[in-house]
Amino acid sequence: MKFCKKYKEYMQGQERRIPGLGLKQLKKTLKKCRRDLQSENGINGVHDDQTCPDHCPVCDATFFPSILKEMSAVVGCFNERAQKLLELHLASGFRRYLIWFKGKKQTNHGILIQEGKNLLTYALINAVAIRKILKKYDKIHYSKQGQAFKSQAQSMHIEILQSPWLCELMAFHINLRKNKVETSKALAMFEGCNITFNDGKPSLNCELFDSVKVDIDLTCSICLDTVFDAVSLTCGHIFCYMCACSAAKVTIVDGLKSAEPKAKCPLCREAEVYEGAVHLDELNILLSRSCSEYWEERLQSERVERIQQTKEHWENHCRAFLGV
Repeated sequence: MKFCKKYKEYMQGQERRIPGLGLKQLKKTLKKCRRDLQSENGINGVHDDQTCPDHCPVCDATFFPSILKEMSAVVGCFNERAQKLLELHLASGFRRYLIWFKGKKQTNHGILIQEGKNLLTYALINAVAIRKILKKYDKIHYSKQGQAFKSQAQSMHIEILQSPWLCELMAFHINLRKNKVETSKALAMFEGCNITFNDGKPSLNCELFDSVKVDIDLTCSICLDTVFDAVSLTCGHIFCYMCACSAAKVTIVDGLKSAEPKAKCPLCREAEVYEGAVHLDELNILLSRSCSEYWEERLQSERVERIQQTKEHWENHCRAFLGV
């Protein structure tokens, strides 16, 4: 079965209408572009210099704007649904019932599991779809503009495999498996996600489709140790919370939202990445269980640092208030 047909059947099989990629329409756009190129060049659609021109009227007007809009909608839907699911999973007591009440329905554990699996499948099948359509673009144009667009999408944070909520969903799946979820059916859903250790360094791995594999390194590039109290910046890079605060030149009391807009990611040097940082709670639960001794050591050492920073923070506020 061709992927386009498989993708169409998947999207039609969803219980409710959700954003997706118009693969059929995008392919029609590329076909029209190919015909126009053939007519213009007169030699089987191949450009004289074997490269796509700097400006392709068809693709500039239709293809890239369409896929950009559709990718944004897919990532937005995925992030919103994943955030709500994980918020409900981590909530307890009155807060959980309040969330249920606002959603106007009760959600049992089995439904959470199925929703998590559906979201992970949604992310990966759309990642495959995007990769295939951009590959086809390059094939038709004898260019690398499709791959260049993919890099552009990453810089715009609309690449779904870059979403911090994908990392959280993977950790969510592994946590459920470690909790020994009853029923073999539930366990079978999570075989594609694992946490592995190479020379003591952990990473998250997920492979639910043969053509897509996600590997997320869980080593903080600042302290060069396993991330502790992990946060993901909007650029997608993961750091320890205190390391991120240090890089942004803010205290843990003020938090990352107080970082200056010009503060840059230590890895990619992109600015304005701290305010929208996501605290990776599911990942932190997973690492606290998988690296229990290390986690306890970091917890003790950083507790002292937090107390010290909090003390200095309030002392500075008092001096400022008294004009000392």
